[in-house]
Amino acid sequence: MTLRKLLAVVLTAAGLFSGASAEESGRRQTPLVRAVQQSRHAVVNIHTEKTAAEEKGARVFNPRPRKVTGMGTGIVLDERGYIVTNYHVIQDVDLVTVTLFNGSSYDAQVISYDRRQDLAIIRIEPDEPMQVLPIGTSSDLMVAENVYAVGNAFGYEDTVTSGIISALHRDVEVDEVQSYENLIQTDASINPGNSGGPLLNLDGEVIGINVAIRSGAQRIGFAIPIDDARRTIARLLSSEKLSGLSHGVVAEDVKTAEECKLVVRSVAAESPAQAAGLQPGDVITKVREITVLDGVDFERALLGEARGRSVDVVLLREGRTLTRQLQLDAVAPASPDVAAVEPRDKPEGQRVVARPVSTQQKPETTAVDAPVPAVDAGFDRAWEVLGIRLRPLNETERLEVTGRSFPGARGPVRYNGGMKITSVRPDSVGASLLREGDVLLGLDGYETVSSGNLGFILGEGRVATLSGMKCQYYRKGSSPLEGLLHLNR
Repeated sequence: MTLRKLLAVVLTAAGLFSGASAEESGRRQTPLVRAVQQSRHAVVNIHTEKTAAEEKGARVFNPRPRKVTGMGTGIVLDERGYIVTNYHVIQDVDLVTVTLFNGSSYDAQVISYDRRQDLAIIRIEPDEPMQVLPIGTSSDLMVAENVYAVGNAFGYEDTVTSGIISALHRDVEVDEVQSYENLIQTDASINPGNSGGPLLNLDGEVIGINVAIRSGAQRIGFAIPIDDARRTIARLLSSEKLSGLSHGVVAEDVKTAEECKLVVRSVAAESPAQAAGLQPGDVITKVREITVLDGVDFERALLGEARGRSVDVVLLREGRTLTRQLQLDAVAPASPDVAAVEPRDKPEGQRVVARPVSTQQKPETTAVDAPVPAVDAGFDRAWEVLGIRLRPLNETERLEVTGRSFPGARGPVRYNGGMKITSVRPDSVGASLLREGDVLLGLDGYETVSSGNLGFILGEGRVATLSGMKCQYYRKGSSPLEGLLHLNR
């Protein structure tokens, strides 16, 4: 055989092997592999640290404070670094660190949380815009549908596990304090550290947030359906709560297998939304350059906007696309939470006992909302509803509250500030508990560090549904106290 013929045979064989390799690689690129590749950069690993409560004899045998570490997972909500996780992941911790898929780490700030729904928002300041996971819907989930979970399982970062949806509409009881309704049950392996991470479908869309496992069982895990979670997240990202800006829109998420949209149900009188010409029945499709599919998109599009600035709101009305200017300088009367809907009927579910997917204990704590600019509406609501006059703390008063930790039932508790009570109306709701000179630390599980917080907590839509409200307050010379304010109905 001549050298030319031999070379031709070798090149032909190499081409055949190359083609076979490409074909084999194509077979390996399954829908699951592609979905994982798409999602991993939008899932973060969370590490926490707190100081353990002093034990009897600790001063003798261990004079140094004992540090307890924890772990969890988070889902990126917004390119600017807003992340959702479970509340029990960050509850009562001193330090939250977020690690991205590329290995970079950032300190995180707790922005807001809902203790009952076990969801929390944290924020980092990334060096570049973050990737956001596409959101699916839990309205059309099918038993035996393939799903997978991504999380910080037992500290093994970015762990991927797969399985199926084992059941829907599970009611799960963790303990006498925490229980869940309407959860997704899955046999995708979920372990401590997976808390707050996504349960995804084969299209790479989030359809649930992993929250608990069945103690003593194998491959029985639970996730909050994403449609339920997004309604809570919209409240936690409320521009009224975080920025003191009230838009006046009351809207509802409409999610089916065919479409996801945000429909305006009502508009508050004399609000920015009314001034902009929004009407019931409008479908909001875009705010600024952010596509709006639900209340979370709407609220995050308004975060960080300056008071007095107008933003473009694109909406669909009777088949026509319209653009309206929403000016954020006016503060409307407090309105119900965005995406507020009537609870839907849930089928009777099997009640099981489970535990959160976290290594953290669950001490009582107060919400850590971010400080927001003061506006008069919140102070007015405090006087109207509770009968108390308030003012911001001066620096000395603030340090008295924030400069140390206080003993709690299950460990040290820190506060982020509060409001000074300057007057209490006789025979008012507040008079049964509070005195002039007290510092109001929190109401209904939320911190009260600004008038914006007060406006949200004491909004007409919220107060109308409550008969009582937990109140945390600090009286000079004592540890923080807690009591119940009985609201006049």
